[in-house]
Amino acid sequence: MSGFIQGEDRFQATLFPERLDDYVAEDSAVRVIDVFLDDLDLSGLGFKTQPNDTGRPAYHPSTMLKLFVYGYLNRVQSSRRLEIETQRNVELMWLTGRLAPDFKTIADFRKDNGVAIRLVCREFVMLCRKLNLFANAFVAIDGSKFKAVNSRDRNFTRAKMKRRLMEVDASIDRYLEQLAAADQAEPAEDKSQRLEDKIAAMRKEMARLKKLEARMLNAPDKQISLTDPDARSMKTRGTGIVGYNVQTAVDTKHHLIVAHEVTNSGSDRRQLANMAKQAKSVIDTEELTAVADRGYYRGEDILDCDKANIETYLPKPQTSGNQAKGQFGRDAFRYIAEDNEYECPAGLRLVQHSTTQDTGRTLHLYWTYKCRYCDIKAQCTSGVHRKMSRWEHEEVLNAAQKRLDQNPDMMRIRRTTVEHPFGTLKAWMGSTHFMTKTLDRVSTEMSLHVLAYNMKRMMNIIGTKPLIEAIRA
Repeated sequence: MSGFIQGEDRFQATLFPERLDDYVAEDSAVRVIDVFLDDLDLSGLGFKTQPNDTGRPAYHPSTMLKLFVYGYLNRVQSSRRLEIETQRNVELMWLTGRLAPDFKTIADFRKDNGVAIRLVCREFVMLCRKLNLFANAFVAIDGSKFKAVNSRDRNFTRAKMKRRLMEVDASIDRYLEQLAAADQAEPAEDKSQRLEDKIAAMRKEMARLKKLEARMLNAPDKQISLTDPDARSMKTRGTGIVGYNVQTAVDTKHHLIVAHEVTNSGSDRRQLANMAKQAKSVIDTEELTAVADRGYYRGEDILDCDKANIETYLPKPQTSGNQAKGQFGRDAFRYIAEDNEYECPAGLRLVQHSTTQDTGRTLHLYWTYKCRYCDIKAQCTSGVHRKMSRWEHEEVLNAAQKRLDQNPDMMRIRRTTVEHPFGTLKAWMGSTHFMTKTLDRVSTEMSLHVLAYNMKRMMNIIGTKPLIEAIRA
């Protein structure tokens, strides 16, 4: 190998060994982890920082946290892989002082300190606020489905259970027909025995499914998962998964995740006010601007945001089937506030006749008896007359629609802001996404991912050394 750069002899002894610190670059991310976690008051976050009087000494929470944050920052989430890394990774040796906990100790720390670990993620967001990175008080809200440790075959809904029972019942009938045909033909004990075994197996499976069906019907949402009891079947584009719906509020300027929450509800419908208020609390601002997609549209949430000084931008979904029938849509009717009446496309006035309650909302109903004599009635309704309903807080929804009409670029801002973090996180997680089970532990795992994401974003935005100086300040 002459003529090439030569390495050192691995058996060569040195009189003055190099320091471990010499192997870690000055701008390495591992130094940010070290400074950030050393600066935290871990006992105030809920970690046990006082050793026991008896028994084997435990690892300090700071050491275990550094191990986990480094692992998630470098896409090493498995406790077994982290154990291996502590024995061969020079940066981890530097970070932990050459301590090498076993995988069970590592996994138990994440399991037993879920709430405190989630607070560490929040503390880093507080650091971002301290550095005035959320000055514009503008967030984009969105949710994305993440896979749980639960295959689709081990999740049952009403429709899936019904389909599975029909399949097993059809298999039993088919085997019984084959057994009857075999008995009428020449005796074949082996074939008959095989068919009887299959029938017995199918009946055993039918009994198992009946027990699962009883458990499923007793569940609040009529759904059960056998591996991860908190995971739920959710619709995604093109197919469905068994997993969790992760909600995030992302700062539009720096793409930092301001707030996040893991839910097992497949719908975003009731999450707008919840996430917007969380983001407002974290940013600690009097007013906040939030943008979301049409999946979050819900009158009550928009009203809650309005009361909390949160300005919302989201499109209204078209839920009426009138336009599909070739009839006038709701937007063809103009509300006249001073008269409290609606004007229809034919120029007739719809007046308020009654008030009703619908799922806790007060609705005013408008119509006119002149509909039956209208020349264009067929284009309006197939009933006796066209009714218009108006929520008592409809002006809040109209104001939200007007804001969106005046700022049509909001949907592009939402898309380019909030979808980027989800893509990055899923790439880091790999094809399996979550590795832990139950909502509480999955929430802890997600907080570690969010902490790693925000930390890497901060290092890219202001640099490693300035970030270390800011933490120490």
